Amino acid sequence: MTTIAETWGVHESQFWLRDEFPADPVRFDPEAGMWHVYGHAEALKTLSDPKVFSSDTTRLIPKEMSPDKDQFVEGNLLQMDPPDHKKLRTLVSHAFTPKVVADLEPRIAALTNELLDSVDGADSMELVTHLAYPLPVIVIAELLGIPASDRDLFKEWVDKLLRNSQQRSLLKQTEEDKKAVEETREQVNNLVNYLSEHVDDRRRNPREDLLTKLVQAEVDGENLTQNEVVNFANVLLLAGHITTTMLLGNTVLCLDSHPDEYRRVRKDRSLLPATIEESLRFLSPFALVARATTTEVELGQTIPADSMLFVWVAAANRDPRTFKDPGVFDPARAHNPHLAFGRGIHFCIGAPLARLEGKTALNILLDRFPDLRTDPAAPPSFIPSPNMTGVNELPLLLKP
Repeated sequence: MTTIAETWGVHESQFWLRDEFPADPVRFDPEAGMWHVYGHAEALKTLSDPKVFSSDTTRLIPKEMSPDKDQFVEGNLLQMDPPDHKKLRTLVSHAFTPKVVADLEPRIAALTNELLDSVDGADSMELVTHLAYPLPVIVIAELLGIPASDRDLFKEWVDKLLRNSQQRSLLKQTEEDKKAVEETREQVNNLVNYLSEHVDDRRRNPREDLLTKLVQAEVDGENLTQNEVVNFANVLLLAGHITTTMLLGNTVLCLDSHPDEYRRVRKDRSLLPATIEESLRFLSPFALVARATTTEVELGQTIPADSMLFVWVAAANRDPRTFKDPGVFDPARAHNPHLAFGRGIHFCIGAPLARLEGKTALNILLDRFPDLRTDPAAPPSFIPSPNMTGVNELPLLLKP
Protein backbone atom coordinates (compact mmCIF):
# COMPACT_ATOMS: atom_id res chain seq x y z
CA MET A 1 0.00 0.00 0.00
CA THR A 2 1.27 3.48 -0.89
CA THR A 3 1.80 5.64 2.19
CA ILE A 4 0.57 9.20 2.52
CA ALA A 5 4.18 10.43 2.57
CA GLU A 6 4.85 8.71 -0.76
CA THR A 7 1.61 10.06 -2.18
CA TRP A 8 2.31 13.59 -1.00
CA GLY A 9 5.84 14.05 -2.34
CA VAL A 10 5.49 17.79 -2.97
CA HIS A 11 8.37 19.48 -1.16
CA GLU A 12 11.67 18.10 0.04
CA SER A 13 11.44 20.52 2.98
CA GLN A 14 8.43 18.61 4.35
CA PHE A 15 10.69 16.07 6.05
CA TRP A 16 8.06 15.29 8.70
CA LEU A 17 5.91 13.65 6.05
CA ARG A 18 8.76 11.19 5.50
CA ASP A 19 8.81 10.43 9.23
CA GLU A 20 12.12 12.23 9.67
CA PHE A 21 13.14 14.63 12.44
CA PRO A 22 16.23 16.90 12.51
CA ALA A 23 19.04 16.39 14.98
CA ASP A 24 18.71 20.05 16.03
CA PRO A 25 15.19 21.11 17.08
CA VAL A 26 16.24 24.76 16.58
CA ARG A 27 18.37 25.80 13.61
CA PHE A 28 19.64 29.09 12.17
CA ASP A 29 19.51 29.57 8.41
CA PRO A 30 22.27 32.08 7.55
CA GLU A 31 21.22 32.34 3.90
CA ALA A 32 17.68 33.42 4.79
CA GLY A 33 18.65 35.27 7.99
CA MET A 34 16.07 33.48 10.15
CA TRP A 35 15.65 30.71 12.71
CA HIS A 36 13.66 27.51 12.29
CA VAL A 37 11.97 25.85 15.26
CA TYR A 38 11.06 22.18 14.83
CA GLY A 39 10.84 20.76 18.36
CA HIS A 40 7.54 20.43 20.22
CA ALA A 41 8.80 21.81 23.54
CA GLU A 42 10.53 24.68 21.76
CA ALA A 43 7.48 25.45 19.62
CA LEU A 44 5.25 25.35 22.69
CA LYS A 45 7.48 27.88 24.42
CA THR A 46 7.45 30.29 21.48
CA LEU A 47 3.66 30.11 21.13
CA SER A 48 3.03 30.53 24.85
CA ASP A 49 5.15 33.62 25.59
CA PRO A 50 3.99 36.65 23.54
CA LYS A 51 6.22 39.02 25.54
CA VAL A 52 9.37 37.39 24.20
CA PHE A 53 8.01 35.93 20.95
CA SER A 54 5.98 38.64 19.27
CA SER A 55 3.38 37.96 16.58
CA ASP A 56 4.20 41.29 14.95
CA THR A 57 6.76 39.91 12.54
CA THR A 58 6.24 42.59 9.89
CA ARG A 59 8.64 44.95 11.66
CA LEU A 60 11.50 42.64 10.65
CA ILE A 61 10.52 42.50 6.98
CA PRO A 62 12.36 45.09 4.84
CA LYS A 63 10.01 47.71 3.39
CA GLU A 64 11.00 46.90 -0.17
CA MET A 65 9.91 43.29 0.34
CA SER A 66 6.46 44.28 1.58
CA PRO A 67 5.70 47.91 0.71
CA ASP A 68 2.03 47.68 1.80
CA LYS A 69 2.65 45.82 5.05
CA ASP A 70 1.43 48.62 7.33
CA GLN A 71 -1.89 48.81 5.51
CA PHE A 72 -2.63 45.12 6.03
CA VAL A 73 -1.38 44.77 9.63
CA GLU A 74 -3.87 47.13 11.28
CA GLY A 75 -6.61 44.96 12.74
CA ASN A 76 -4.90 41.70 11.68
CA LEU A 77 -5.51 39.59 14.77
CA LEU A 78 -2.83 37.07 13.80
CA GLN A 79 -0.09 39.71 13.93
CA MET A 80 -1.13 41.53 17.08
CA ASP A 81 0.29 41.38 20.60
CA PRO A 82 -1.30 42.25 23.96
CA PRO A 83 -3.04 44.41 24.97
CA ASP A 84 -4.43 45.25 21.50
CA HIS A 85 -4.82 41.58 20.62
CA LYS A 86 -7.04 40.88 23.62
CA LYS A 87 -9.24 43.90 22.92
CA LEU A 88 -9.98 42.84 19.35
CA ARG A 89 -10.29 39.13 20.11
CA THR A 90 -12.85 39.90 22.80
CA LEU A 91 -15.02 41.61 20.16
CA VAL A 92 -15.72 38.35 18.35
CA SER A 93 -15.31 35.81 21.13
CA HIS A 94 -19.08 35.82 21.67
CA ALA A 95 -19.56 34.49 18.14
CA PHE A 96 -17.54 31.36 18.94
CA THR A 97 -18.74 30.42 22.43
CA PRO A 98 -19.51 26.71 23.01
CA LYS A 99 -23.26 27.38 22.95
CA VAL A 100 -23.21 29.48 19.79
CA VAL A 101 -21.07 26.87 18.03
CA ALA A 102 -23.24 23.97 19.24
CA ASP A 103 -26.33 25.77 17.99
CA LEU A 104 -24.82 25.80 14.49
CA GLU A 105 -24.83 22.00 14.24
CA PRO A 106 -28.27 21.71 12.57
CA ARG A 107 -27.29 24.31 9.96
CA ILE A 108 -23.96 22.54 9.31
CA ALA A 109 -25.77 19.21 8.92
CA ALA A 110 -28.36 20.72 6.58
CA LEU A 111 -25.66 22.34 4.43
CA THR A 112 -23.68 19.10 4.30
CA ASN A 113 -26.71 17.14 3.11
CA GLU A 114 -27.60 19.85 0.62
CA LEU A 115 -24.09 19.84 -0.85
CA LEU A 116 -23.97 16.04 -1.01
CA ASP A 117 -27.36 15.94 -2.72
CA SER A 118 -25.56 17.22 -5.82
CA VAL A 119 -23.61 13.93 -6.08
CA ASP A 120 -26.35 11.59 -4.91
CA GLY A 121 -26.51 8.67 -7.33
CA ALA A 122 -23.16 9.54 -8.92
CA ASP A 123 -20.27 7.10 -9.14
CA SER A 124 -17.70 9.61 -7.89
CA MET A 125 -17.14 13.03 -6.39
CA GLU A 126 -14.29 15.45 -5.78
CA LEU A 127 -14.28 16.14 -2.06
CA VAL A 128 -12.91 19.70 -2.05
CA THR A 129 -15.23 21.00 -4.77
CA HIS A 130 -18.38 19.29 -3.55
CA LEU A 131 -17.99 19.55 0.24
CA ALA A 132 -14.72 20.44 1.95
CA TYR A 133 -14.45 23.94 0.48
CA PRO A 134 -18.05 25.19 0.20
CA LEU A 135 -19.24 23.95 3.61
CA PRO A 136 -16.96 26.05 5.88
CA VAL A 137 -17.04 29.02 3.49
CA ILE A 138 -20.84 29.15 3.62
CA VAL A 139 -20.83 28.86 7.42
CA ILE A 140 -18.30 31.66 8.02
CA ALA A 141 -19.84 33.84 5.27
CA GLU A 142 -23.24 33.55 6.93
CA LEU A 143 -21.74 34.47 10.30
CA LEU A 144 -20.01 37.53 8.82
CA GLY A 145 -23.01 38.44 6.69
CA ILE A 146 -21.42 38.32 3.25
CA PRO A 147 -22.93 36.43 0.29
CA ALA A 148 -21.90 32.79 0.35
CA SER A 149 -22.73 32.78 -3.36
CA ASP A 150 -19.47 34.69 -3.90
CA ARG A 151 -17.45 31.69 -2.74
CA ASP A 152 -16.02 31.01 -6.21
CA LEU A 153 -14.44 34.48 -6.07
CA PHE A 154 -12.95 33.74 -2.63
CA LYS A 155 -11.55 30.45 -3.88
CA GLU A 156 -9.87 32.06 -6.88
CA TRP A 157 -8.19 34.69 -4.70
CA VAL A 158 -7.27 32.32 -1.87
CA ASP A 159 -5.84 29.65 -4.20
CA LYS A 160 -3.50 32.25 -5.67
CA LEU A 161 -2.52 33.42 -2.18
CA LEU A 162 -1.70 29.88 -1.07
CA ARG A 163 0.28 29.26 -4.23
CA ASN A 164 2.58 32.14 -3.25
CA SER A 165 2.84 31.34 0.47
CA GLN A 166 6.43 30.20 0.09
CA GLN A 167 9.37 30.56 2.42
CA ARG A 168 11.29 33.76 1.67
CA SER A 169 14.65 35.19 2.65
CA LEU A 170 14.98 38.32 4.79
CA LEU A 171 18.35 39.08 3.22
CA LYS A 172 17.74 39.01 -0.51
CA GLN A 173 14.86 39.08 -2.94
CA THR A 174 14.96 37.24 -6.26
CA GLU A 175 12.93 38.21 -9.31
CA GLU A 176 10.70 35.24 -8.56
CA ASP A 177 10.18 36.57 -5.03
CA LYS A 178 9.25 40.01 -6.39
CA LYS A 179 6.72 38.48 -8.76
CA ALA A 180 5.19 36.42 -5.92
CA VAL A 181 4.92 39.53 -3.72
CA GLU A 182 3.11 41.39 -6.51
CA GLU A 183 0.70 38.50 -7.06
CA THR A 184 0.06 38.23 -3.32
CA ARG A 185 -0.61 41.97 -3.09
CA GLU A 186 -3.08 41.71 -5.96
CA GLN A 187 -5.07 38.91 -4.30
CA VAL A 188 -5.04 40.60 -0.88
CA ASN A 189 -6.28 43.79 -2.53
CA ASN A 190 -9.10 41.82 -4.15
CA LEU A 191 -10.20 40.51 -0.74
CA VAL A 192 -9.75 43.88 0.97
CA ASN A 193 -11.67 45.80 -1.69
CA TYR A 194 -14.47 43.23 -1.63
CA LEU A 195 -14.80 43.39 2.17
CA SER A 196 -14.51 47.20 2.18
CA GLU A 197 -17.63 47.42 0.05
CA HIS A 198 -19.54 45.30 2.56
CA VAL A 199 -18.18 47.28 5.51
CA ASP A 200 -19.33 50.53 3.85
CA ASP A 201 -22.75 48.97 3.33
CA ARG A 202 -23.02 48.02 7.02
CA ARG A 203 -22.33 51.60 8.02
CA ARG A 204 -25.34 52.64 5.94
CA ASN A 205 -27.49 49.55 6.50
CA PRO A 206 -26.77 47.74 9.78
CA ARG A 207 -27.81 44.09 10.02
CA GLU A 208 -27.75 41.28 12.56
CA ASP A 209 -24.37 39.90 11.54
CA LEU A 210 -20.77 39.84 12.70
CA LEU A 211 -19.63 42.45 10.19
CA THR A 212 -22.14 44.96 11.57
CA LYS A 213 -20.98 44.22 15.11
CA LEU A 214 -17.39 44.97 14.07
CA VAL A 215 -18.45 48.24 12.42
CA GLN A 216 -20.36 49.31 15.53
CA ALA A 217 -17.83 48.03 18.08
CA GLU A 218 -15.85 50.38 20.29
CA VAL A 219 -12.40 49.81 21.78
CA ASP A 220 -11.36 52.30 24.46
CA GLY A 221 -14.32 54.48 23.48
CA GLU A 222 -13.46 54.62 19.77
CA ASN A 223 -14.81 52.78 16.76
CA LEU A 224 -12.48 50.57 14.77
CA THR A 225 -10.94 52.16 11.69
CA GLN A 226 -11.87 50.99 8.22
CA ASN A 227 -8.58 49.09 7.93
CA GLU A 228 -9.11 47.42 11.30
CA VAL A 229 -12.60 46.20 10.43
CA VAL A 230 -11.62 45.01 6.95
CA ASN A 231 -8.41 43.24 8.01
CA PHE A 232 -10.14 41.68 11.01
CA ALA A 233 -12.95 40.39 8.79
CA ASN A 234 -10.40 39.16 6.26
CA VAL A 235 -8.66 37.01 8.90
CA LEU A 236 -11.99 35.57 10.03
CA LEU A 237 -13.00 34.74 6.46
CA LEU A 238 -9.70 33.08 5.56
CA ALA A 239 -8.98 31.29 8.84
CA GLY A 240 -12.66 30.45 9.15
CA HIS A 241 -12.62 28.10 6.19
CA ILE A 242 -9.09 27.08 5.19
CA THR A 243 -8.41 24.94 8.26
CA THR A 244 -11.72 23.06 7.98
CA THR A 245 -11.26 22.49 4.25
CA MET A 246 -7.88 20.89 4.88
CA LEU A 247 -9.08 19.04 7.99
CA LEU A 248 -11.85 17.30 6.02
CA GLY A 249 -9.60 16.31 3.13
CA ASN A 250 -6.75 15.19 5.38
CA THR A 251 -8.98 13.07 7.62
CA VAL A 252 -10.57 11.27 4.67
CA LEU A 253 -7.10 10.68 3.21
CA CYS A 254 -5.78 9.34 6.52
CA LEU A 255 -8.71 6.95 6.96
CA ASP A 256 -8.51 5.73 3.38
CA SER A 257 -4.79 5.03 3.84
CA HIS A 258 -5.41 3.11 7.08
CA PRO A 259 -8.17 0.54 6.40
CA ASP A 260 -8.23 -0.88 9.94
CA GLU A 261 -8.85 2.55 11.44
CA TYR A 262 -11.41 3.26 8.71
CA ARG A 263 -13.40 0.13 9.61
CA ARG A 264 -13.29 0.99 13.31
CA VAL A 265 -14.59 4.52 12.76
CA ARG A 266 -17.35 3.30 10.46
CA LYS A 267 -18.57 0.89 13.16
CA ASP A 268 -18.09 3.25 16.11
CA ARG A 269 -18.59 6.94 15.35
CA SER A 270 -17.63 7.90 18.90
CA LEU A 271 -14.06 7.39 17.64
CA LEU A 272 -14.40 10.20 15.11
CA PRO A 273 -13.38 13.16 17.34
CA ALA A 274 -10.12 11.43 18.34
CA THR A 275 -9.57 10.51 14.69
CA ILE A 276 -9.90 14.18 13.71
CA GLU A 277 -7.41 15.19 16.43
CA GLU A 278 -4.92 12.62 15.18
CA SER A 279 -5.42 13.85 11.62
CA LEU A 280 -4.65 17.38 12.82
CA ARG A 281 -1.41 16.11 14.36
CA PHE A 282 -0.45 13.78 11.55
CA LEU A 283 -1.20 16.23 8.71
CA SER A 284 -1.27 19.67 10.35
CA PRO A 285 -3.12 22.12 8.04
CA PHE A 286 -1.09 25.23 8.88
CA ALA A 287 2.43 23.84 9.00
CA LEU A 288 4.09 27.14 9.91
CA VAL A 289 3.63 30.19 12.11
CA ALA A 290 6.08 33.05 12.46
CA ARG A 291 7.31 34.93 15.53
CA ALA A 292 9.81 37.72 16.19
CA THR A 293 11.94 37.86 19.34
CA THR A 294 11.73 41.01 21.45
CA THR A 295 14.80 40.18 23.52
CA GLU A 296 17.66 37.69 23.56
CA VAL A 297 16.36 34.28 24.57
CA GLU A 298 17.58 30.75 25.17
CA LEU A 299 15.79 28.14 23.10
CA GLY A 300 18.33 25.35 23.07
CA GLN A 301 20.53 27.99 21.48
CA THR A 302 20.98 31.69 22.17
CA ILE A 303 18.69 33.60 19.83
CA PRO A 304 19.30 37.36 19.58
CA ALA A 305 16.62 40.01 19.94
CA ASP A 306 14.82 41.03 16.73
CA SER A 307 15.21 37.60 15.15
CA MET A 308 12.61 36.03 12.86
CA LEU A 309 11.51 32.55 13.88
CA PHE A 310 9.67 30.11 11.65
CA VAL A 311 7.87 27.75 14.02
CA TRP A 312 7.09 24.53 12.16
CA VAL A 313 4.13 23.17 14.12
CA ALA A 314 3.76 20.33 11.59
CA ALA A 315 7.26 19.15 12.50
CA ALA A 316 6.64 19.73 16.23
CA ASN A 317 3.60 17.49 15.94
CA ARG A 318 5.92 14.70 14.77
CA ASP A 319 8.58 15.24 17.47
CA PRO A 320 9.60 11.77 18.78
CA ARG A 321 10.54 13.33 22.12
CA THR A 322 6.84 14.11 22.68
CA PHE A 323 4.91 11.60 20.56
CA LYS A 324 5.43 7.85 20.60
CA ASP A 325 5.75 6.51 17.05
CA PRO A 326 5.06 9.96 15.57
CA GLY A 327 4.99 8.65 12.01
CA VAL A 328 2.12 6.28 12.82
CA PHE A 329 -1.47 7.45 12.34
CA ASP A 330 -2.98 6.31 15.65
CA PRO A 331 -6.35 7.82 16.66
CA ALA A 332 -6.21 5.78 19.89
CA ARG A 333 -2.99 7.42 21.14
CA ALA A 334 -3.43 8.35 24.77
CA HIS A 335 -1.24 11.46 24.65
CA ASN A 336 -1.86 13.90 21.79
CA PRO A 337 -0.89 17.50 22.74
CA HIS A 338 -0.72 18.62 19.11
CA LEU A 339 -0.24 22.27 18.19
CA ALA A 340 -2.29 22.32 14.99
CA PHE A 341 -4.58 25.03 16.41
CA GLY A 342 -1.70 26.88 18.08
CA ARG A 343 -1.38 27.53 21.77
CA GLY A 344 -1.61 30.46 24.17
CA ILE A 345 -3.38 33.73 23.39
CA HIS A 346 -3.40 32.96 19.67
CA PHE A 347 -5.06 29.57 20.03
CA CYS A 348 -7.45 29.37 17.08
CA ILE A 349 -10.67 31.08 18.10
CA GLY A 350 -12.55 29.01 15.52
CA ALA A 351 -11.19 25.63 16.66
CA PRO A 352 -14.51 24.49 18.22
CA LEU A 353 -16.32 25.41 14.99
CA ALA A 354 -13.76 23.58 12.82
CA ARG A 355 -14.03 20.48 15.00
CA LEU A 356 -17.84 20.56 14.85
CA GLU A 357 -17.85 21.05 11.08
CA GLY A 358 -15.41 18.17 10.69
CA LYS A 359 -17.33 15.76 12.93
CA THR A 360 -20.75 16.63 11.49
CA ALA A 361 -19.70 16.53 7.83
CA LEU A 362 -17.68 13.33 8.14
CA ASN A 363 -20.47 11.52 9.95
CA ILE A 364 -22.93 12.41 7.21
CA LEU A 365 -20.41 11.60 4.47
CA LEU A 366 -19.80 8.12 5.91
CA ASP A 367 -23.53 7.54 6.42
CA ARG A 368 -24.47 8.47 2.88
CA PHE A 369 -21.57 6.75 1.13
CA PRO A 370 -20.61 3.53 2.93
CA ASP A 371 -18.30 2.53 0.06
CA LEU A 372 -16.43 5.87 -0.01
CA ARG A 373 -12.78 5.50 -1.02
CA THR A 374 -10.06 7.20 -3.04
CA ASP A 375 -9.88 6.65 -6.78
CA PRO A 376 -6.71 4.73 -7.81
CA ALA A 377 -7.04 6.16 -11.31
CA ALA A 378 -7.22 9.77 -10.09
CA PRO A 379 -4.65 10.49 -7.35
CA PRO A 380 -5.09 13.52 -5.09
CA SER A 381 -3.27 16.78 -5.70
CA PHE A 382 -1.89 18.92 -2.90
CA ILE A 383 -1.54 22.58 -2.00
CA PRO A 384 1.77 23.63 -3.59
CA SER A 385 3.32 25.17 -0.50
CA PRO A 386 5.46 23.69 2.30
CA ASN A 387 3.65 26.04 4.69
CA MET A 388 0.31 24.26 4.22
CA THR A 389 -0.69 20.61 4.45
CA GLY A 390 -3.85 19.88 2.53
CA VAL A 391 -5.36 18.54 -0.65
CA ASN A 392 -6.33 20.70 -3.61
CA GLU A 393 -8.30 17.86 -5.13
CA LEU A 394 -9.34 14.52 -3.68
CA PRO A 395 -11.33 12.39 -6.16
CA LEU A 396 -13.44 9.74 -4.40
CA LEU A 397 -15.39 6.71 -5.57
CA LEU A 398 -18.85 6.39 -4.07
CA LYS A 399 -20.10 2.99 -5.21
CA PRO A 400 -18.76 -0.57 -4.79
